[in-house]
Amino acid sequence: MVMEDNESCSSRTSETSPARQSRQQRQKMEVYNEVLRRLRESNNEEANQPGLENELWNHFNRLPARYAFDVNVDRAEDVLAHKRLLHLAQDPANRPIIEVRLIQAAPAADSSSDSPDSPSLTRQGTLPPPMFGSSPNLEALALQGAEFVEEDEETLGHETDGFSKPLHEITFSSDDKPKLLSQLTCLLAELGLNIQEAHAFSTVDGYSLDVFVVDGWPNEETEDLRSTLVEKLLPIENPSLIPRSLSSASEHDQSSFTCESDFVAIPNDGTDVWEIDYRQLKFENKIASGSYGDLFKGTYCSQEVAIKVLKPERLDSDLQKEFAQEVFIMRKVRHRNVVQFIGACTKPPTLCIVTEFMSGGSVYDYLHKQKGVFKMPTLLKVASDISKGMNYLHQNNIIHRDLKAPNLLMDENEVVKVADFGVARVKTQSGVMTAETGTYRWMAPEVIEHNPYDHKADIFSFGIVLWELLTRKLPYEYLTPLQAAVGVVQKGLRPTIPKNTHPKLSELLEKCWQQEPEKRPDFPEIIDNLHQIAKEVSDEAERKEKHTSSGGFLSVFRSNHHH
Repeated sequence: MVMEDNESCSSRTSETSPARQSRQQRQKMEVYNEVLRRLRESNNEEANQPGLENELWNHFNRLPARYAFDVNVDRAEDVLAHKRLLHLAQDPANRPIIEVRLIQAAPAADSSSDSPDSPSLTRQGTLPPPMFGSSPNLEALALQGAEFVEEDEETLGHETDGFSKPLHEITFSSDDKPKLLSQLTCLLAELGLNIQEAHAFSTVDGYSLDVFVVDGWPNEETEDLRSTLVEKLLPIENPSLIPRSLSSASEHDQSSFTCESDFVAIPNDGTDVWEIDYRQLKFENKIASGSYGDLFKGTYCSQEVAIKVLKPERLDSDLQKEFAQEVFIMRKVRHRNVVQFIGACTKPPTLCIVTEFMSGGSVYDYLHKQKGVFKMPTLLKVASDISKGMNYLHQNNIIHRDLKAPNLLMDENEVVKVADFGVARVKTQSGVMTAETGTYRWMAPEVIEHNPYDHKADIFSFGIVLWELLTRKLPYEYLTPLQAAVGVVQKGLRPTIPKNTHPKLSELLEKCWQQEPEKRPDFPEIIDNLHQIAKEVSDEAERKEKHTSSGGFLSVFRSNHHH
């Protein structure tokens, strides 16, 4: 269960300073005035209605500043469309709110050879451009990642058509539910659609506006695509509409993790006792809060513990299954570099997991909030701790699926341990899984694309964490999580490795985030590499120390000789 980081559904990119917020407000006002001017000049019927100025300004203020910067002011009428969709989304009876339109495709590299009168160019000229311009940050970073993408000769051979496949722009609006964005991207993938550009916004009053530019729909028809999307989205918006037979089948498939009226049933082999009496827990201060639960520091039988409590109002069958999965996995694992499970309360509505308390906090907080720095020997030890914990999990056929800095905790002795098994899974017999999970900034491309994946997805995430330890930066910090995901999959985007990085560490990073999973190393190889790098770093430090000591002795000798 994600306790701290919900940014896969967020429109945030990074923290903003007061000065930056003031500048953003001025820029937002400029965009608002320009949109209003264009609407009036176009004699748009709605532009002359009383109260539009206030409604339009309220619309911009509901959305993050990035909306104003990204929206195409040449298409001012699209802003009115967004305002209308968000208004419709307030009534549950209208949901799902979906609009689909065909848009201009970007010309291929050799399209200049086409005749201006060719049917493809003529057709394209009548289509509107996308609602949002392609992110300049994404384009710039894509250039840095280009070296990771091997050109597909077969694809290149089909780029002579002047324009690619039909491009559709899909706009969703709904109430901003947890995991909604993941469900939308999963749905698009199921339909065989490739996301070329994505913009996700959350309003201050709890609604979402998500816009995707996709290809892969076999024809230019928009109504067929819209109808298909509505049909697929109805069960997400209204779970009560799922046929009882399907619901029963799903429950049967998950029989290992059933929820009953008085407790959450979790498989038990009878060899351990981990059920905790809630009354024996003593709560102290709240450490963190997330969409699904709160994390507290407390005590249990005089032992300092961390208590993760699920929010009762968020409790549904999916969350209960996730809770059961986490308990099922945690009670099976015991390793120096994995947070130790102590017990759980499994009687709804009070569901909680109790673990050892990690006084050092998360690696994420240390790097990004406390602005801490890991010197190279310590960095390599931290990376080794993570690798050993992950290697233990993989040896026990457990795929973490959400390896990232917020889920790596430090104890009082600076030992780093892997935590948070809410979305971890025991590997299937085939070793292949397909459910999308995790957080986009750390996520492997095959997971983002909803393709089958295995334990090598954790290796990719480890590579991003290792880069984070090295640079102390948030991965793709100038992109939203969704833009980062599109860049990783479509553009081969990867973080930039600093030039002064140890050559073998650079090589390890590049191996870990290879596009093809089978080319990534396993954790035993990573541990060996880290050990070798640590030895070289230590030897180099000793050589420098000897050189300095030697130089100091000789200088003293020379000084005494001259006297």
